[in-house]
Amino acid sequence: AIPTNIITGFLGAGKTTLFRILTTLLLPNEGTANVAGFDIVKEYKSIRNSVGYMPGKFSLYQDLSVEENLHFFATIFGTTIEENYDLIKDIYVQIEPFKERRAGALSGGMKQKLALCCALIHKPKVLFLDEPTTGVDPVSRKEFWEMLKRLQKKGITILVSTPYMDEAALCDRIALIQKGKILKIDTPENIIKKYDKTIYDVQAKNMHQLILDLKNYPSQYSVFAFGEYIHYIDKKDDFNLKDLQEYLEKNKHSEIEINISKPTIEDVFMDLTTLEN
Repeated sequence: AIPTNIITGFLGAGKTTLFRILTTLLLPNEGTANVAGFDIVKEYKSIRNSVGYMPGKFSLYQDLSVEENLHFFATIFGTTIEENYDLIKDIYVQIEPFKERRAGALSGGMKQKLALCCALIHKPKVLFLDEPTTGVDPVSRKEFWEMLKRLQKKGITILVSTPYMDEAALCDRIALIQKGKILKIDTPENIIKKYDKTIYDVQAKNMHQLILDLKNYPSQYSVFAFGEYIHYIDKKDDFNLKDLQEYLEKNKHSEIEINISKPTIEDVFMDLTTLEN
């Protein structure tokens, strides 16, 4: 199968800038890159005919209808909706009942589907999706990833950027990025498998105070909130859970719970950013 790749990092990490460079919308200050076998500077016109790009902000013509937007983008690339309808059919049938509605009047999920159709209408070799699920409801988010899996089977290489670490596990390869620097590239399985630190889920009645006290623990390596728990990593190889338990009790914590946790992509990313900082 053609791989689905993901670029993941927090806001300001450089994901959008990287995508704009790879889609030839920005010139790089240095370095080289190839997309679909073409150099991003010397062969930018060939790249523009070979890629589809869906920016993070909805950028279609709001005053045009669904159908008019699709016809417009098909015409720009010298094709027709009919010619590549099989590629967008599964997505377009969901918005076809609203084909005469102005794009600006669509819901967030419908705008997302229209933007994806417009990015696919010329049958690109590589599809760039910049934070496509940001601000989208959970149901539409799930539907969107199911659509990407179906597109993958049609021979399109897909690059997705996202700040959501849970989405990273849905892709074939991940690039973790921070401050414009790629920290690690590998499969989700390998990234977690190669992680060698022990993470503890820590919980107590007063979670806010728990974070502060854990950060003051002499041998703490990293402390950050993770759902209903605090993820804690210790510097010591011979770390003793009992010592931490006693420390928290001395600081008047109650209902203390400490368990070993399975690492996630987010844990690895947080650790890498800790090392960078």
